Amino acid sequence: MRYRTFGRLDWKASALGFGAMRLPVLGDDPARIDEDKALAMVRYAIDHGVNYVDTAYPYHGGRSEGFVGKALAGGYREKVKVATKSPTWLLEKTEDFDRYLDEQLERLQAGPIDFYLLHSLSRERWPKMKELDVIARAERALADGRIKHFGFSFHDGLECFKEIIDSYDGWEFCQIQYNYIDTDFQAGTTGVRYAAEKGLGVIVMEPVRGGSLASPPEAVRRALDATPIRKSPAEWALQWVWNHPEVSLVLSGMSTLEQVKENVEAASRSGPGHLTAEELAAVDAARREWLGTGWVPCTACGYCLPCPHGLHIPDNFDIYNRAVVQVDRRPRLKDWYSRWPEERRAGSCQACAECETKCPQQLPIASLLVKVEELLGGAPQTEATGGT
Repeated sequence: MRYRTFGRLDWKASALGFGAMRLPVLGDDPARIDEDKALAMVRYAIDHGVNYVDTAYPYHGGRSEGFVGKALAGGYREKVKVATKSPTWLLEKTEDFDRYLDEQLERLQAGPIDFYLLHSLSRERWPKMKELDVIARAERALADGRIKHFGFSFHDGLECFKEIIDSYDGWEFCQIQYNYIDTDFQAGTTGVRYAAEKGLGVIVMEPVRGGSLASPPEAVRRALDATPIRKSPAEWALQWVWNHPEVSLVLSGMSTLEQVKENVEAASRSGPGHLTAEELAAVDAARREWLGTGWVPCTACGYCLPCPHGLHIPDNFDIYNRAVVQVDRRPRLKDWYSRWPEERRAGSCQACAECETKCPQQLPIASLLVKVEELLGGAPQTEATGGT
């Protein structure tokens, strides 16, 4: 494992952090974590040098924090820093900050929280946090030892990001979405550099954009394979982020032990400035190919759920993206889509737009679902569907 400078803190972070958001589950219920598989994943990562585990109040239907606490028993707690987040959208009164923090401490059963974040700040949520005087509450939690370091995660535009950083001198770190597609999206490259210049540790989430960059269309693969040294698409995405010296830590929401092993191995090869000019040119070419596909940049975070009409939005975007980038498989995907229950398909969207207010990617979900139905709807059923 490689270790990196973390802002102005006297601590080195493992290049790879473990994100407990996409753990393996039983059946299709995200709240039913497959604890045997997930436990093996977390402990393998820690045994191989990962020293940062990230969770949050809503992950896995509220079960992620409790699972992380269990996973860190038996001596593992002493080997890592634990991060979790205040559910800012649920804070209605000033005292709610402490109420949720105390609940999270109880869930985790892991002592003080090393890194505590205001979750998913935006131009809508930040004024509410100031109105509730949440910063003062956090400073009290720092003083009494319930949390050790304080920061925020972010989903909005660059100017809002700068405003939040400049509004409080006590920020120690931030967490932002960043990958080779999102160089100009949300905080983007400019935001990464701005935060680092201010002395903040910079944690990157969605380095593989919810797994999308791990399964690229053929044109993207060709662009990435145009260099002598071959890497998997997922490693290309990770190495591109690790190449930035301003980045302190890259979080990966892993779902299988194999993904953990691959990412740990990739982290051992990482470092600021490791990519050659030729490799960077290949990633630039891959970016251009991605942006020309017409895919929907959904990260399958699930924040849009539950839909009041029963629609599973990320599943619709997943099958649409497969159909867009794998044209040869489109008839098969259309047939599979036709066999879904009607209420699950994009055509059942009522355009209430409730999901759009929750989407960190700021996607026009209702209009995009129309495109899903236009491409995949009305497919005739066939006898042989196969897998996907």
